Amino acid sequence: MKQAPKSLVRYAWGVVWYNVLVILWGALVRATKSGAGCGNHWPLCNGQVIPLSPRIDTIIEFTHRCMTGGSTFVVIGLLVWSFRATIRGQAARVMAVVSMLLLLNEAFLGALLVKLGYVTGNQSMGRVVLLSIHLSNTLLLMAALTMTAILLHTGQMWRELGVRGGRKLWALLGLTATMVVGVSGSLAALGDTLFPSSTLSAAFAQDFAAGSPWLLRLRGVHPGSVLVSAFFVVWLVAQARRAGAGRLATTVLALLVFQSALGVADVVLLAPVWMQIVHLLGADLYWIALIALAARVVWPDADSMPSSTR
Repeated sequence: MKQAPKSLVRYAWGVVWYNVLVILWGALVRATKSGAGCGNHWPLCNGQVIPLSPRIDTIIEFTHRCMTGGSTFVVIGLLVWSFRATIRGQAARVMAVVSMLLLLNEAFLGALLVKLGYVTGNQSMGRVVLLSIHLSNTLLLMAALTMTAILLHTGQMWRELGVRGGRKLWALLGLTATMVVGVSGSLAALGDTLFPSSTLSAAFAQDFAAGSPWLLRLRGVHPGSVLVSAFFVVWLVAQARRAGAGRLATTVLALLVFQSALGVADVVLLAPVWMQIVHLLGADLYWIALIALAARVVWPDADSMPSSTR
């Protein structure tokens, strides 16, 4: 086992936080209906490398594309540095490769949304399906980047990541349920953007009205999935406390409560753009902390492993 230099571990966490900013800016693109700011051109913006005399929606969309391009370079840097600073068979190498592949898929899915016109006011089923895949890939990317940073710190080998009993299955179920929460929450935010309401009562009426768009009817999936995922999170927290990760468990619980409060505020305030961004930031922080907690429960920390495995 070989632990990576502290500078590489800090860089890996920096890549995680940079991608959080990319996600938040992507939410701003959706919330402000700026997805068509560069037309259906990709990678060019309105047929230009750098748009001239851009509108505000063009600036927002072009900035997001630049940030996504920057993400490509920082993840490539993480991949190369990880291979140079670790030895063959280390788990961090595997997760760095997975991160790179997921990032490439992220760019492909984003380009597909633009080329197919699944932006701004598009309400088609195709947009929802592709957007759900895109959002799922985003969560998997953040999970892979987080695990890369964690495994660079612990220095664990891939062969050491064995799991006993049903802990891995329960943890995976919990993370999958949380992904459903994230995807359904983003779809609910899309519904808020496409079909804004002037009052809270009007918003609830939209959800249950016979003639309401199906996208609004899907908003009920989000709170329901929150309840299901909470069950698994409580199990993870209990397991983490037994493993001596009480501080991390407390952090996850605090973020869960905070995120729930943000969700209520988002509904009461009728989902203004700034609230959607804050709510998404809370979701990203919660997801990263939950990945770290699941890793601590499912895989032994390198410092607590028997010397024979090092």
